[in-house]
Amino acid sequence: MGYLSVQKEEYVAIVKIDNPPANALGSYVLEELAAFIEDAEHDPSIRAILLYGEGKFFSAGADIKEFTKVESGKEFSRLAAKGQELFDRIESFRKPVIAAIHGAALGGGLELAMSCHIRIVTENAKLGLPELQLGLVPGFGGTQRLPRYVGEAKALEMMATSEPITGAEAAQLGLANKAVQDEMLLHEAKQLAGKMALKSPNTLKAVIELLNIRKSSSYQEGMAREAALFGEVFDKQDAKEGIQAFLEKRPPQFKGE
Repeated sequence: MGYLSVQKEEYVAIVKIDNPPANALGSYVLEELAAFIEDAEHDPSIRAILLYGEGKFFSAGADIKEFTKVESGKEFSRLAAKGQELFDRIESFRKPVIAAIHGAALGGGLELAMSCHIRIVTENAKLGLPELQLGLVPGFGGTQRLPRYVGEAKALEMMATSEPITGAEAAQLGLANKAVQDEMLLHEAKQLAGKMALKSPNTLKAVIELLNIRKSSSYQEGMAREAALFGEVFDKQDAKEGIQAFLEKRPPQFKGE
C-alpha cells in the first residue's frame, strides 16, 4: 500500500496513515483504507485494528488541493457520499477499531476518528471541524456524529467558530475515551487493542452490532436482538471454552469458532 502500512501483533492490526506532511485524507488514501477494511473483515488473524498517523498528526483533514479539481456541487456531493459510506462501514465494522490521535485530528481527520469505535488522544492534541472557515460544511458525517459525543450546543460552537478543542477537553466531553501524555499514546492504545483481541470474535461482533442497532432502532428492537444474539453466541464453541475456562480458573483461548 502506498499511503498505509500495516503491521500485525497478536491479532491486532496496527495501521499507519503516512501521507506527509499532514496525513491528508485524499480520495486515494480513503480508497486504500477501504481496501484494507475489506481484507481485514475476512482475515482471522485480525481481531482488532489500531489506526494512527505517522509524523506530527493523526490527520489534519481532507486534501484541499483535491477540492480544486471538483467541477460541480453534484460531484462534491458524490465525494461526500463515498466518504460517508466508508466511515459508516468502519463504525459498523465487526472488529473493534481504535483511533490513536496525536497532533491534530481536524475536518475529515476527526470525522474518520469519530467513525472508529474508540478514541485515545494525547492531552494536547487538537480536535475540530473547521470546514466553515473554508466556506464549506463537514461532509463525511461530522455534523451527525459530533453532537452524539459532545451535545448539539458544543458541536455548533466547534463548527461555527472553527476552533478546535484539546485532547484533554475531548476526554472530558466524551469525544475521547482517554487522554494521555504523548509518549504513552501508542502504548495505551496497543494495550487496549490487545485486551479486546483476547475476546471471542463472535462476542465482539455481537456487541458492536448491538451498539449500532441502538442508534437507529427502538429500545425494544435492540432488546429483542440482544436476546437473539445471547442465544447465538451461546451455541458457539468459544462460549463452551469460556465457561470451561472459568470453571477451571484459567484464561480462555478463543478461536472464533
